[in-house]
Amino acid sequence: MSRMRTLATIAALVITGAMAVILPSTVASAAACATPWSATTTYTNGMVASRNSHNWLAKWWTLNEAPPGTTGVWADQGVCGGGTPPSPTPGACNHPNWAAGTNYVTGNIVRYTNGLYYIAEHDNPGYDPIISTWYWDPYTCTGTPPSSPPPTNPGAFVVSEAQFNQMFPGRNSFYTYSGLVAALSAYPAFAKTGSDTVKRQEAAAFLANVNHETGGLVYIVEQNTANYPHYCDLSQSYGCPAGQAMYYGRGPIQLSWNFNYKAAGDALGLPLLTNPNLVQTDASVAWRTGIWYWMTQNGPGTMTPHNAMVNGAGFGETIRSINGSIECNGGNPGQVQSRVTAYQQFVQILGTTAGNNLYC
Repeated sequence: MSRMRTLATIAALVITGAMAVILPSTVASAAACATPWSATTTYTNGMVASRNSHNWLAKWWTLNEAPPGTTGVWADQGVCGGGTPPSPTPGACNHPNWAAGTNYVTGNIVRYTNGLYYIAEHDNPGYDPIISTWYWDPYTCTGTPPSSPPPTNPGAFVVSEAQFNQMFPGRNSFYTYSGLVAALSAYPAFAKTGSDTVKRQEAAAFLANVNHETGGLVYIVEQNTANYPHYCDLSQSYGCPAGQAMYYGRGPIQLSWNFNYKAAGDALGLPLLTNPNLVQTDASVAWRTGIWYWMTQNGPGTMTPHNAMVNGAGFGETIRSINGSIECNGGNPGQVQSRVTAYQQFVQILGTTAGNNLYC
């Protein structure tokens, strides 16, 4: 056999970068080339562009990354030059893994590290689906997104957005209802344990304490800056890596002290010890820290605030778990009354009663 390549073989030799690849068919039999890739065009999931005699399928949002790229966003659809343009057919659950820092647009579907799929509800620069409010709830992937929009009250939270706004008419825009609802998934038992009355009472109790701690959801951070350096317990082995004055009160329960940031971060899978500012920059993170304390911490009390409400100990015990003798047992009856008054108002908004044992 001749050692010389045939003309047909030479025609099938395509140079890609520095590599020569022998293709099984000639360029003439390949699919038609799509519109050439452009550095100024934004490509989203399913869009096709051509470059270097190949068609390339965008698997998610991309801009100014020439195929084949370095992030994996482009899927090679093969040599182009004849026939008809490719029509991508998404297979079941054929969606890319979520990547922090990747720009996503509304409708993009990503597979998170927990194996669940999330749909971007808004354009965003790679926010974490678990801790942000920019994604729909996870769904069972079938290759196509749900046909209905995300619910306005996901998970049937006992407090509607209208009721939330009625409770906090002057709230800071940082404290979003969507952020609160997104945080509920961290502790599914919150306001979902017991009778409908107990569920409403617990939600009202949490929000009444939040109301007191933040001046009606007005303050995101502790106002007395002179206290800031005091919240670093250097006896802890991990110290205060973010800085001695960085563990001041933040968020709806005014999370403070390095050991609380460490414990909350460990529980929620967030780097709060090294980046405590997350609590004052991400509404969902802020709400999650508040619910974390409510569900898991006794504080200076004898039980968690959650257990106080679902086990019948009453609203007064939630105050003890948050501020203990600073307010309870005659420590500061005015502060206690402020919390109780808000609780009574909130249960009325939710259409239920306050129950017993309101004071501590």
